[in-house]
Amino acid sequence: MSAKRTALVIGTGIGGLSSAIALERAGWRVKLFEKADALRASGSGLSVMSNAGVAMRGIGVDLQLDNYGAAITRFEIRHRKGYLLRELPLPDISREQDMPSVCISRTQLQQALLAQLYDAEFHFDKRAAGLSEGPLGVEVAFDDGSSSNGDILVGADGFYSSIREAIGISSPVREAGYICWLALVDRAFLDAGQVVHYWGKGKRFGIIDVGGGTTYWWGTANMPQQQAKNWRGGREDVAGYYRDWPDIVQEVIAATPPDAILAVDAKDRAFSETWGRGRVTLLGDAAHSMLTSLGQGAGMAIEDAAVLGHVMQKQLAPEQALRLYETLRRPRARAIVDASRHLSEVEQFDGFFARARRDIGMRMLPKRKLYQQIKHSLFFDKQVLHAGN
Repeated sequence: MSAKRTALVIGTGIGGLSSAIALERAGWRVKLFEKADALRASGSGLSVMSNAGVAMRGIGVDLQLDNYGAAITRFEIRHRKGYLLRELPLPDISREQDMPSVCISRTQLQQALLAQLYDAEFHFDKRAAGLSEGPLGVEVAFDDGSSSNGDILVGADGFYSSIREAIGISSPVREAGYICWLALVDRAFLDAGQVVHYWGKGKRFGIIDVGGGTTYWWGTANMPQQQAKNWRGGREDVAGYYRDWPDIVQEVIAATPPDAILAVDAKDRAFSETWGRGRVTLLGDAAHSMLTSLGQGAGMAIEDAAVLGHVMQKQLAPEQALRLYETLRRPRARAIVDASRHLSEVEQFDGFFARARRDIGMRMLPKRKLYQQIKHSLFFDKQVLHAGN
C-alpha cells in the first residue's frame, strides 16, 4: 500500500480548514501551519450562502451549518428611514437547492469546520518565510528556522498572503473608499433567521440573526482612505453616523460593548489570472480577495476547497492537478469579485439621483429578474466536479 501524499496548508482560516477537509476526503495527509499561537476567530459574523454547502455536498461533506448558525428565513432591504425596499428571495433559492444559506459567527463556523476534520496536524507559531521546489515535492521554510516538506502546498493565508508574495504574484490592493464596523451582541433583536439591511446616503447598516440569541451587525460609511485606516473612534462616534436612522440601529449599537466593535477599511485586490506555480497554489482571499457586499468571501473559499479536493483525488501529476483546479475556479471567482465590487459601489452611492435610481430600481425590478440575478451568485455548478472524469 502506497503512503499517503502530504499537503501543506498555510493558514487556518475558513479557506485553510475547508481545504484540509476536502484534501482529507481525497485521501491526502494534511499539515496545517498558522502564524498565530493558537486557533482564533474574530468577534464578528458572516454569511455562508447555499452555494458553499452545495459544493461541499458534491464531495460528500455535509457541513450542517444550520446546526451552528441561523438559516436565513427572511432577507429585507430597507431605506434608512425604515420602509421596505425589497424582500430578497434567498429562502426560495435555498429550497430550490435543498441547502440553506446560513448566517453564523466566525467562532461557530470554525467549530463546524473543525468537526469535519479527521487527522489533520496543526502547527502554530509558524510564519512562512520562503519556498523551494524539487522534482519530488515542495519545502516551506518558517521564520523560526524550521521547515516542512510535502507533495503540494496550498496558500490559504488570507488577504496579506505571504505565499502569494513568495511565488511572485502581483495583486494590487484596491481601496473601496469606506469604513466598515462589525460586532456581535449577545442579544436577539430580530426573528430567527432574519436579515435586515438599511441603505442610506453613503452609508449602510446590517442587522443579522446568527442563532443562539446572538446578533451580528455591521455598518459602513464613505470615508477617505487614511481616515478609515486610522479610525480611533468609539461606540458613540459610530452611533453618530446613524443618528436619524431607525431606532433598532441605535439600540443594537448601544447594546454592544465598546471594545467589541471592530473597524476595517474596506478593500479588495485586483484580480490575478495567476494563482500558483509548480506544486504551489492559492485559495480563498489569498487568490481572490473580494468586498463583502455579496456575502460570498467565505463561500468562495469553501467552493475553492471542494474543487481542489475533487481534482486532487485524480491520478494526475500534482502540478497538473493544481493547474486544473485554478482553471476550473478562475471564471467563477472573477465574476464574484467583479460583482461584489460593483454592488459595493451601488450600495455606497451618496448622490441624490444615484440613490434614487438605486432605490427605485430595487423596488421595481421584476421578480423573475431579481431571482435570476441573486441565483447567479448562489448557484454552484456541480458539473465542475465532473471535470476531467
